[in-house]
Amino acid sequence: MNTTSDNATLLWPLVVYGAIVLSLVGIILGLSYILGQRHHDRATGEPYEGGILSAGTARMRFSSQFYLVAMLFVIFDVETIFILSWAIAFRELGWYGYLGVLVFMVMLVVVLVYEWRNGALDFGPDGKKILAAYKRMLHKPDTA
Repeated sequence: MNTTSDNATLLWPLVVYGAIVLSLVGIILGLSYILGQRHHDRATGEPYEGGILSAGTARMRFSSQFYLVAMLFVIFDVETIFILSWAIAFRELGWYGYLGVLVFMVMLVVVLVYEWRNGALDFGPDGKKILAAYKRMLHKPDTA
């Protein structure tokens, strides 16, 4: 058997398909360039943010606490998928699966309490300081 001719007969539909795709992409890009609008208004280069004018720079620094909370959210979100997949296969797994997911959930609670105690979930202002300032403001006599 001639394997070269067999490979050629198997590849010609792929080559034709690729040529059609590339020609369609070229035609669409060419038409959009020819028929597209060309205007250089003042707001053309501005990013559109829901009608709000942008102020400042895009190079703002975020607190590392923001990234920590986002990472914790992703981690606990993935655990939700594991628990959901266990719930779907509950009957097939039996008691071993139940004990396994119970240990898994206890570990999740322990990690959540650990993160909470270390302050990893405190990403807002301190409530005790806000209440103390509010009480000082209420008990302060008016000097006006």
